[in-house]
Amino acid sequence: MDLDALQLRREARRREIRRRRITAMCLLVVVVAVVAVVATALTQSSSGGSSSNPRRTASHSASTSGGVSAVSSHATSATATSKLHTEPPGTDPIPILMYHVIAAPPPGAPFPGLYVEPAAFAEQMQALKHAGWHAVTLDQAEAHWRQGVSLGAGKPIVLSFDNGYQSQYSQALPTLRRLGWVGVENIQLSGLPPSQGGLGTQEIRNLVAAGWELDTQGMSHASLISLDAEQLRYQIVDARQTLQQRYHVPVNWFCYPSGLYDPTVVAAVKAAGYTGSTTVVPGWAHPHEDPYRLHRLRVLGGTTGQQLLSLLEGARESPPAPSSFTTP
Repeated sequence: MDLDALQLRREARRREIRRRRITAMCLLVVVVAVVAVVATALTQSSSGGSSSNPRRTASHSASTSGGVSAVSSHATSATATSKLHTEPPGTDPIPILMYHVIAAPPPGAPFPGLYVEPAAFAEQMQALKHAGWHAVTLDQAEAHWRQGVSLGAGKPIVLSFDNGYQSQYSQALPTLRRLGWVGVENIQLSGLPPSQGGLGTQEIRNLVAAGWELDTQGMSHASLISLDAEQLRYQIVDARQTLQQRYHVPVNWFCYPSGLYDPTVVAAVKAAGYTGSTTVVPGWAHPHEDPYRLHRLRVLGGTTGQQLLSLLEGARESPPAPSSFTTP
């Protein structure tokens, strides 16, 4: 009996020792957790309590002129920009290509040169990729020039599509998506309905969802130099506000219809809050070029991939217009 009592006492002591050890380990875990929380709070306090985004958001002008406070996945398109770090403001020019219809020209087409066949377009994009180019948006290019937002490795290029032809959705979008690239859609709001080969509302939404930047050529692609002040407002201001409200994107860039503009038109675009405008003047877009007269390169039907690379190289040294992106 005495031996049994002794064994029971020993077993009780062993259980007590194990309990104390488990209790001590639990207390140690709690202490470590508390120390970690305190250290994190002190770190946040010393750095201002929150992280800040060094780049200017793409929706800055939307909130000032159209009342749009949020942008779609395109404006965060716009995408890869949010993942890029900042550097000194960029000084290199960036080419902007201009496309229209991505299809074979129908018989009797009045401007067959504006039709780039899908196979030729795909070849051109592959040629650009193999030569080290990658597509960016105008918002990203502007952020690079103004604030040094990095555009990543390789050579940046902007792919712009005018008017809003349906083939830009059915042909250009799949080709660019395979490369992980995006485009810039310069949409006109009327005059090119889906029945005449224009983009539908859902197709535009799908472009935006795919990361494309949505900009505009105005309400109806009218010749702006012949309009009065009220008509200019309709084409420039109302078009932007309509797109902002319909698609929840900033619409920071205007594209002059047919490339026609004068000082009155430029002043109206500035007053509407656009960041800048694109023309049909051949050449690369320069950071010290007037942002309301950015050059572009028209890509015509029948252009091979190698010819496109030669076009880019030959147009690189076109002189920029006066003014500067760094000017307030």
